[in-house]
Amino acid sequence: DSVVISPKIAGYVMGVAVGDNQSVAAGQALVSIDPRPYRAALDSALADLAQRKADLAHALAGREQSKADIEAFAAQVSVANANAIVARKDAQRFDQLVESGIVTAQRRDRAAAERDAAHGTVRAAVANARASRVRLSASEAEIAQARAGLAAAEAAVQSAQADFDGVNITSPIAGVVGDRSVRTGQYVQPGTRLLTVVPLQSLYLVANFKETQMRRMRPGQHARIRVDALDGPKIKGVVDSLAPGTGSQFALLPPENATGNFTKIVQRVPVRIRLLLTPAQAARLRPGLSAEVEVETNSGGRD
Repeated sequence: DSVVISPKIAGYVMGVAVGDNQSVAAGQALVSIDPRPYRAALDSALADLAQRKADLAHALAGREQSKADIEAFAAQVSVANANAIVARKDAQRFDQLVESGIVTAQRRDRAAAERDAAHGTVRAAVANARASRVRLSASEAEIAQARAGLAAAEAAVQSAQADFDGVNITSPIAGVVGDRSVRTGQYVQPGTRLLTVVPLQSLYLVANFKETQMRRMRPGQHARIRVDALDGPKIKGVVDSLAPGTGSQFALLPPENATGNFTKIVQRVPVRIRLLLTPAQAARLRPGLSAEVEVETNSGGRD
């Protein structure tokens, strides 16, 4: 189960930390890509995030100011109404006093002007109170906009952070490096095949048996394997599982047998064999070797 190592980002390779056929541990550094453009992109995203946070704080402060203005203007409306009532009553009293000749008409006119000014103050206070409520609604809209901008900035930071983290490529599993084509100074694109990590400690074998040989084959049965590249005794194994279909069934263009001229061809069924290796055998085995497998169908197994 080898793993092809490919970059998630584009850039120039700054260094290759492993060589051909080198053993690596899970998490070990393999390749590094020039981080400078991605560091700059991350810094820009962080700066934009800080700006968005400031915008939200400003919008929240504006809402609190609008609430305070509403309370202040409500108090002004109450004071203006009280003053207007007093001014109206004063004007009425001066009207009566003028008729009695106690005060002059000039004093009456001044009281009437004070009454009209008080009514104007009431109207101005009511208008200010209405405007403050409108500003509160605008502040709520600004807060919603600021929060949306903040969410977008946070997503941009996460994307920039993921790109920046991609400059250092590490091995996802333990194994041996093979098929290394990456070189320092090379420009790579996302998905470029750099190298392959082969987990030699987890080797298994897939044997393609004829369908006529599958009648008594079951998982758990013992197997003996002769590998062309090895000498000495045969390798022991156990039938691990049987494929859910023949090899041709999973081909790119599966055969269609619903024709008049059909010639039956014996199909092959992939069978996975778990290897029981000695240290010496494990050190010499490699994926892709040719082998011949015998399964002891009378050795029991799981139905």
